[in-house]
Amino acid sequence: MSAARIPAEERLTNLVVALMATEIGLTKQQILDNVSGYRQRVEAGAKPDSLEKMFERDKDDLRALGMPIETIGDPTDPQDLREARYRIPLAEYDLPSDIEFTPAELAVLRLAGSVWSAESVSGDAQAGVRKIRALGIDGDEQIIGFAPRITARDAAFPALQEGIERSRLVVFEYLKPGEDAPTRRRIQPLALVEYEARWHLFGIDIDAAAERTFLLGRIVSDVKVTGQGYDAAMKEGAADRALAGLVAVAASQTALLEVTPGTEAALRLGRRATPAAQGITVPYVDRHIFADELASYGPEVRVVEPVVLRDAVISRLQTIIAVHDPSAGSDAKGERV
Repeated sequence: MSAARIPAEERLTNLVVALMATEIGLTKQQILDNVSGYRQRVEAGAKPDSLEKMFERDKDDLRALGMPIETIGDPTDPQDLREARYRIPLAEYDLPSDIEFTPAELAVLRLAGSVWSAESVSGDAQAGVRKIRALGIDGDEQIIGFAPRITARDAAFPALQEGIERSRLVVFEYLKPGEDAPTRRRIQPLALVEYEARWHLFGIDIDAAAERTFLLGRIVSDVKVTGQGYDAAMKEGAADRALAGLVAVAASQTALLEVTPGTEAALRLGRRATPAAQGITVPYVDRHIFADELASYGPEVRVVEPVVLRDAVISRLQTIIAVHDPSAGSDAKGERV
């Protein structure tokens, strides 16, 4: 990624992560050479003076936000900052132990956290980890390796949100798995909820005369907000009902998986898994979406049951093989899926 494409907020986040991941601190030059957002500008030939000024501004901005950035200078000459090191002491960064959140506040924090796709480790971040380690500086790779990026919400989100706020019926084309063509849906939108890092619309399907939940990723057309209104009181408690329904669906179907320890699959799936005699059990809402996720882990995970999910994952892996090697597609067995 070029320096021009790295937003300032991402550079600031990378700086915070880097300063939290070191006990002895990083010098200004180590930060400029290794932290994503600065490093690209160095490689592009930016002037050292402008980079140092950028770092000083960033440091001031973070401190203004309450980040406890500590400067470790030469004790014999506190004014000499040429070899100063910077860090964020975790003890000062952590929340006080007496702070508690209500369930509603935790729900808001969880929703905000879902905006950050921090589970995927970028090449830039990995390069930064390697360079910093090569300098002999210990760092927590599980922290510094993450490169947070703000993900774009589904294209349908703004229009659906408008429909909810104005209590207006919306119309869109929706494509369900296994169907060749989308169907037109007329919905009274009641709530948008995030579950398992995906956005869902909960509302009344006019044609079915019943509450339905729709995955935003399956809306394949623009969303039209109509002039037809509905009683705003219908929205009361809708988000809670939607989440309760998704939780109930997930609880009703689980997968038994064997996962290779220490892998990305183990990290991600382990967060929502229950240990089992043969591996782990993981609840899921949508078989097709879960099969896509499991297939993305390749040999790191094997589906033991249910068979229908196992077959779905094998089918996806065979398709991948066929795309890369058409001659091998018909012979793929998918033993490790």
